[in-house]
Amino acid sequence: MAQNKVSQSQADGVQYRRAKLWQIIMVAASGFVGMGFYSLIGMASYSASIGFGIATVAVGGILTFTRIFDAVTDPMLAFIYDKVNTRFGKVRVLLAAGWLIMVLATLMMFNWAAGKGHGIVTFVLLYILYIIGYTLYNMTGQTLYALMTNDPKQRPMVGVWSTIFNYVVPITLSMIFYVVLMPKYGGFNLEFLASVCWVTVAVSAVGLIAACIGISEFDRPENFAGTTAKKEKLKLRDMWEVLRKNRPLQCYIASGASDKIAQQVASQTIIGTMLGGIVIGDMSISTTLTTVSILPSILFAVVGAKYAGKHGNKRTIVTWTYMCIYVTCATILFFVFLHMGGKTRSISTVFPLMVIYVILTLALNGTKMCVTTGNNAFMADVIDFELDRGGKYIPAVVSGVYSLIDKLVSSVSALIATGAVAIIGYRETMPQPTDELTGGIFWMTMVLMYGFPLLGWVVTLIAMRQCSLGKEEMVEVQKRIAEKKAAVKNAA
Repeated sequence: MAQNKVSQSQADGVQYRRAKLWQIIMVAASGFVGMGFYSLIGMASYSASIGFGIATVAVGGILTFTRIFDAVTDPMLAFIYDKVNTRFGKVRVLLAAGWLIMVLATLMMFNWAAGKGHGIVTFVLLYILYIIGYTLYNMTGQTLYALMTNDPKQRPMVGVWSTIFNYVVPITLSMIFYVVLMPKYGGFNLEFLASVCWVTVAVSAVGLIAACIGISEFDRPENFAGTTAKKEKLKLRDMWEVLRKNRPLQCYIASGASDKIAQQVASQTIIGTMLGGIVIGDMSISTTLTTVSILPSILFAVVGAKYAGKHGNKRTIVTWTYMCIYVTCATILFFVFLHMGGKTRSISTVFPLMVIYVILTLALNGTKMCVTTGNNAFMADVIDFELDRGGKYIPAVVSGVYSLIDKLVSSVSALIATGAVAIIGYRETMPQPTDELTGGIFWMTMVLMYGFPLLGWVVTLIAMRQCSLGKEEMVEVQKRIAEKKAAVKNAA
């Protein structure tokens, strides 16, 4: 690490570890993989129904079961993370292994095995295989930023680049999927699903290569050392101790899990189809408007990062969560007003209404971007808090415990979405853009798309009030970590 640029903050009195800009960008490109497969797996309900003949209600139950399995596998990665040490590094090996497993599982699920007469058992096994790969990749990816830098001003900017890719990738893929491929293949069918899978595999391969190059300088055994000279094997009870004693982690779990279940419900493909295709009546215009928001949202992310660098990640989350609530309430009122006059489908044809919708979309995406920027950096803060508290530097323990609770809580998101649309009549089929708009569809769309996120943000505000890990406390945490590591080095 001698060749790394290291800064000394005179204000804080802490020697911070910093990464180069190109390394930050390359590692952030790992979002090509995570968000690419996230966009693809959102269509798993269509693959289950069309490719494997599984009923809509059953799909929700299957996805809930596999989500719970996903949660259970997350903490187990900590043991693998602790054991893997090769001449090719630790995190690069885990990233590559996770990607390969995801590629095999999704190609089988969306292409090679779909439409071949296989049923529910095959689909479940393939989905479980995908979860194993996603766990390896995603859980390892959550530790990269804590590994690269501990500078409170640089961490939020690292999050900006991550957020940019996490935002641009799904939007770009949505444009390709729904504006290019869907018209070509005539809707959700096997040919369409196979094409989107191959596109995802190609895009994710670029992200994997970039991330491995960017993290290579930091992927060394000395960077995984703890703050105590004593070396201990990781035990299952260590995870319970992390959860029990790490108060910031408890608050982060409450905040993240509530937001996640809400956002995952809203991000289900069937809900997007109901809003864009049925309520607004133009699937392509909805996707296009989302694309228009890329640049403003990136600017919001930069603003959020600057705010976090000045005020800390916790305060960033709280401030911009309030803004998300205000904008979401305004958006709901906008749709309700139009629905009462039977004008929701005028959004794509009446210019003033389109302008209002664009402004609300830009504001909502932008404020959510600022919250995401704070959240990305805050996870690294929580990891460092645990390093200061316990001395074991195994980031996957913290991220694994977080993901276990987060996914157990949010595991019902697919079941909520499919169960909700079943209530309004979609028991054996999925919503299609050509379906007639009814009152049931409208109100259910509002509840799932905007109501659930509102509840999640309220929980976030409550949780953050109980968390003391603000900007000033993080400075003290970094001082103590530096002192403990220096003591271990001198003792050796």
